[in-house]
Amino acid sequence: MKKVLVINGPNLNMLGVREPGVYGSVSLQDIQQKLLGLADELSLELEFYQSNHEGGIIDTLHLAFEQVDGILINPGAFTHYSYAIRDAISAVALPTVEVHMSNIHKREAFRHLSVIAPVAVGQVSGFGAYSYEVGLRALHQHLQQN
Repeated sequence: MKKVLVINGPNLNMLGVREPGVYGSVSLQDIQQKLLGLADELSLELEFYQSNHEGGIIDTLHLAFEQVDGILINPGAFTHYSYAIRDAISAVALPTVEVHMSNIHKREAFRHLSVIAPVAVGQVSGFGAYSYEVGLRALHQHLQQN
């Protein structure tokens, strides 16, 4: 059974409360429960991690090396400027799919750039909580084909 690490960055622990007009009313726990159901369907094992701290995410990525088969990540605001997280993803060389609930390309100009995208297999954004499901399905397909 393939194992996927699901990483959520800063402020995503506040989903359901934080800017419901942008992110909806679904909590991070709700998203994780939905992903667990999908993982059963896809025969995947999931491990979850959330941190508001860049170093915690980097440490978790390093620990994932040779321990998981792929990564599903919503780096939150780190998407736009964390070269350290980008370099950690590159270093562990695990297939990674970047997800965002909002369409980062329709928001403020500073959100249009992702420094993570160049080291990711792909990016899913703009579908709310469903972005995670689409991202997990895409990662699963990638893992099956490679």
